[in-house]
Amino acid sequence: MLTKQLSIFLENKKGRFTEVAKLLGEANINMTAFTVSENSDFGILRLIVSDTEKAIKILRDNKYAVSQADVICLHCPNRPGALGYAMDIITRSGIFVEYMYAFSEGESANVIIRPDNLEKCAEVLSANKLELLAASDLYKL
Repeated sequence: MLTKQLSIFLENKKGRFTEVAKLLGEANINMTAFTVSENSDFGILRLIVSDTEKAIKILRDNKYAVSQADVICLHCPNRPGALGYAMDIITRSGIFVEYMYAFSEGESANVIIRPDNLEKCAEVLSANKLELLAASDLYKL
């Protein structure tokens, strides 16, 4: 099961993330998860939102460079060793993880994974009885 993620290129200057957060909020689009990476000139905001297509339109209408990619959302226990177990499965399968980020609440955690082989990664995680979520599932938790 795959989840849609947006990547937004932002100038590395004060207020750019605020503008995106306000635009999405005013459009009643919820940001479920996000991460920001940056260098001296620009940043990349990666996020999972409640309405991907609407978010893309709003951001592009406001002159943001935005792209969409598939990622895997692993739902696992929020306890020591759970992520290590999943990562061992991925590594033993010869899959390279380009990047990942996570968020947790209480007894469960959600890990967003961008592997080099989405289908194989989803297959091996599912075959090992690990739970994968779609973006819509994140709003039911």
